[in-house]
Amino acid sequence: MSCEDPDDQKIKPIPNLFPWYDSPWLSKYTFAKEIIRSRHPERLSEFELAFLPLRTSSAFQVRKYTRIFEEYDLQSIRKEIIKSIVKNQTELHELESFRRYIIHNHPFITKLHHNLVELVSEGVGEPVEPCYNFMSLYRTGGNCQVHMDAPEAKWTLDVCIEQSEPWPIHFSQVVSWPENYVQPNGDWEQEIISSPDLQFTTHSMETGNALLFSGSSQWHYRKEQPLGGSSPFCNLIFFHFIPAGMGELVQPQNWARLFNIPELAVLKKKKSTNSEFIFQQS
Repeated sequence: MSCEDPDDQKIKPIPNLFPWYDSPWLSKYTFAKEIIRSRHPERLSEFELAFLPLRTSSAFQVRKYTRIFEEYDLQSIRKEIIKSIVKNQTELHELESFRRYIIHNHPFITKLHHNLVELVSEGVGEPVEPCYNFMSLYRTGGNCQVHMDAPEAKWTLDVCIEQSEPWPIHFSQVVSWPENYVQPNGDWEQEIISSPDLQFTTHSMETGNALLFSGSSQWHYRKEQPLGGSSPFCNLIFFHFIPAGMGELVQPQNWARLFNIPELAVLKKKKSTNSEFIFQQS
């Protein structure tokens, strides 16, 4: 299945409530709670309880796997997908900010995705289902600013396909969703990274290794990619999973129907962006 459901109706953007990449979902959730609190306060507890399966236990810790795929599969990805791709087959919207090319839900990768359900379910201690996947092809200057993912990526299996040299990633411990986050006057990224309360740990992968983490409840980031040789690179695949049966709830455009609260129909999902929180025009 795919968790993406683009909406083609007329929409207008409003500023996102939080400064980090992939925060529009949390903005919608926070705004939805404000609507319910003001219009249907007796329903707020019901709404919040429904999302408990998308929150992560504080006991969870990042897991590392030495080998996820056979060498044959890795070679197929390298030779038959990555090396054969032409530029017009990739998504370029993160080339400037992340210095990476993106390819979502390639058929071969999606087949592998479904084959990983049992392994990830065992690793996280709950039944899961695939949500979406993408190949992330980092090039010179690659970076990943500190952020927290939307719950469409409650669980992420990050697989290193090939790289010029190991490129560390940093994770905080599991924390509550930062719904009440207030941006400081200074550098908000540095404030998060340097916070002693978040207990960041550093992890590196060799080619073929994988890391399993909870991107929607763990801050994570990579510093700018180290210069290794003349053309540093790192090709990763991110397999995202959600708790089994949560495919509809994870999409804000479904909340008005699922909770029978018409006021939530203002929430819409804009196509191909993580930068805006949007409403339906009246």
